Amino acid sequence: MTNAQKTSDPNQTLGGGQFFGAIQRKQECHGAIFTDLRHDSPRRLPLHSHELPFFALLLGGLYGERYGRQQKQFGPFTLTFRPAGIPHQDEIGPHGVRFFEIELRPAWQKRLADCSCALDLPRDDELGGELLWLAMNVFHEVHASPGPDDLRVDSLLHELAAHAARLPKENAHEAPLWLSRVRDKLNAEHCRRLTLDELSAEAGVHPVHLSRVFRRFVGEGISAHVHRLRVRTACEKMTLPKMTLADVSVATGFADQSHFGRAFRKITGTTPNVFRASLGLVA
Repeated sequence: MTNAQKTSDPNQTLGGGQFFGAIQRKQECHGAIFTDLRHDSPRRLPLHSHELPFFALLLGGLYGERYGRQQKQFGPFTLTFRPAGIPHQDEIGPHGVRFFEIELRPAWQKRLADCSCALDLPRDDELGGELLWLAMNVFHEVHASPGPDDLRVDSLLHELAAHAARLPKENAHEAPLWLSRVRDKLNAEHCRRLTLDELSAEAGVHPVHLSRVFRRFVGEGISAHVHRLRVRTACEKMTLPKMTLADVSVATGFADQSHFGRAFRKITGTTPNVFRASLGLVA
């Protein structure tokens, strides 16, 4: 259990991974720090700012915030984005709060600068918009057992950063030619561990731009699309009696059988065992 260090500075600056309250869990990957944070009782926090830009996903409790001339109240399942260095003061509600925090390392600022964008404007999602659900997907993936899917976390972070940065919308009414190349690559190679950098190199565009355009024209994120392709291939392989479910999960690029089963059920609505049984096959 880790708490932010106290200082005499009336406007404290908290470093990466540092928050007031009880840190339940912290991990880092893809240039982002993920922190599970709790406050068990009501309190007013000191005026402070953060060294890194961050998303705060409120999962439980009531929370008030004052920054600049703004003063707002937030309830469960709302999301706030705050750029680095903005002083603010928080008030924890009567029953405490639970947060999932996503901080972005400076490399993300450089990636967005390459697209002529910056993470310099506060954003709030209080009405179940896309920012909230992207953050919820990151939360579920980071907490997945036995571990997160690298491509899914990476692509979700790119989408989250793009929305927070308010990137200009793609004005084209037709899909760019490079999107066909990316989809062809995914169709041919979805059973191996692809990376977003590899796909953006194939497209010849920035990863942030790739993630945004892909969702616009395909209707889902890259990682979700890859999972659909893998599950379809898995269905074909499951018709082969000699292939165990463990064999199928490895052959289709999933981390293990548990990961495969979770993705299969999310997409098909049933388990691999039930699917096989419905075809009259032995699991």
